Amino acid sequence: MIVTYYTARTIFPDHPALALGAAGVNAFLPMFLYISGAVNNDNLSNLAGNLIILLLLLTLKNWRHIDNRYYVALGVVTGAGILSKLSIGFAIPLVALTLFIISVRQKHWRPFIIGGIISGGLTILIAGWWYWRNYQLYGDPTGLNRFLEIVGVRSVPADLTQLWSERDSFLRSFWGLFGWMGLPFDEWIYVALNLFGGIGLLSSIIFSIRQAITKRWNSDQWLSVSLTVLWILVTFISYLQWTSVTPASQGRLIFVALSSILLWMVWGYLWFVPRRYQGWIVSLMIGAFFCLALYAQIGVIQPTYAPPEPAIVDHNQYQTTFTTPDRTDTIAVYQANILTPQVQPTDYVLLEVVMQNETPIQRDWSLYIHLQSPDGVIVAQRNIYPNTRTGAFMLTELPPNFAWENFIAVHLPPSAYTPQTLDVVLGFYDRQTGERLLTVDGDDYGLIGQVDLLPIPNPHDLPNALNVQFENGITLVGYRLSTLAPRPEETVELTLYWQTQKPIEQDWVVFANIIEPHTLTKYADSNAMPANWTRPTSAWEIGEIIVDTHPLTIYPDAVSGIYEIEVGMYIQQADGTFDNLTVRNTNNKFMYLSRVRIQPTD
Repeated sequence: MIVTYYTARTIFPDHPALALGAAGVNAFLPMFLYISGAVNNDNLSNLAGNLIILLLLLTLKNWRHIDNRYYVALGVVTGAGILSKLSIGFAIPLVALTLFIISVRQKHWRPFIIGGIISGGLTILIAGWWYWRNYQLYGDPTGLNRFLEIVGVRSVPADLTQLWSERDSFLRSFWGLFGWMGLPFDEWIYVALNLFGGIGLLSSIIFSIRQAITKRWNSDQWLSVSLTVLWILVTFISYLQWTSVTPASQGRLIFVALSSILLWMVWGYLWFVPRRYQGWIVSLMIGAFFCLALYAQIGVIQPTYAPPEPAIVDHNQYQTTFTTPDRTDTIAVYQANILTPQVQPTDYVLLEVVMQNETPIQRDWSLYIHLQSPDGVIVAQRNIYPNTRTGAFMLTELPPNFAWENFIAVHLPPSAYTPQTLDVVLGFYDRQTGERLLTVDGDDYGLIGQVDLLPIPNPHDLPNALNVQFENGITLVGYRLSTLAPRPEETVELTLYWQTQKPIEQDWVVFANIIEPHTLTKYADSNAMPANWTRPTSAWEIGEIIVDTHPLTIYPDAVSGIYEIEVGMYIQQADGTFDNLTVRNTNNKFMYLSRVRIQPTD
């Protein structure tokens, strides 16, 4: 906040309202407050990134009287910054560029050479040991190779289309998305904030164009302005490069340039307003963000973790009781109300269940809900901590004989097989050990109701309508299975319905597997061009529905269990390698359809 204030005062010294407004929005930006209240490396890197720009602005402003104090400050802050986060290293070229400009202006080599030695030496002294350690441990000074091994990377680097599709996540987590991206504001708040930010930045661009046309700024002012804009662009480009490799579409990652961003966002509302009114506008901005920050705490975060309100138990609607073998942890389930008795794929099954802990609970059991077919195939599931409509809580926090109404929403995947009636089952498990509570009958779940899963109407009246688009224009528009519960050596007929939106030049091969996704063990497979090699993709007509049946014969030694049906397309290159199609707007080179349960051999 202080850095933001002085950054604005340095660029626009005659507009104190701007500095106050930018600092005030910074102070009450909900996501900035949230991140600042957590233990992480963002706090130091955010300070360093914005402070470096302020120091460079001051260096440019006082270029005639620059001394070693500026170089020392730049070295210390830059060193601390790249010690906390590698992305601060992108500011080093800006430091070098600023020193070079000062040398040109002074017509002397000292600022560039001496300033570079002092600031660069201190940066290396403060942070160099860390990068040397990484090199010794991982063979990479940055340590990114090891980091990416841990967090994972996208199977296919995201292109601009994919990154654009993730803009909502980026913008939400810039303004405020809490609880590790799980607690959002209401949608209308994000719309309002996006309009506020977009209009402000667009207005500042118009202002800058106006200044360029009218030539109202001198070279000093243009250098200062350019520095802040360049840092915003460098930060955003580095963010795009990073998130294209690993899925990290989080707006907080550009907070290293937050002072510059907010400076121009607020200036967009002030530059055309008479000064006597600028204070009122700034007051409204700060007041609005103060209220938003307060609402984030008391209206979004606090209710989520607040103790639940006790519920009224109707003992005539008793369902079942879960307990440990020694009866120390006992939870009774009473009335279960399924709010959505009929659903379609992509819908949510909503239910409310009243529960009561009949003993003091010693362990923090989690709740699971399965939607499963009559054959026991889990179509959808949800694992959560017990909760009410206001938020989650731990069972060990509750007094004995406390009843609560648990609200649950289970999302159905778009490929859920229809039509069928699904059992809604509920149970408790320990996240640490996997142990489950048992009912009085010895089961690890209790049946609490059923829902009817109905097909989605579609123009072509296809079974299990889908809209899975692959990167070359081919779309999987539906599918059908002959059975969901085969036995070893039995054949499952999988019929796929394809369509293309544009001509296809190559002949792609369709693969379909029944697979265990964690071990990648296959229990049935098919590889063939569509319609048993009779309808090559290069001959498809736009809009035509291609019916493509694949027999999946279960291996004789297949282990009984629940497995995924995996579908995709590939082509073999001249060098013998295989090139798989990627599902559009994802990193996946395949998609899962319905699960199937391989039954044990009689």
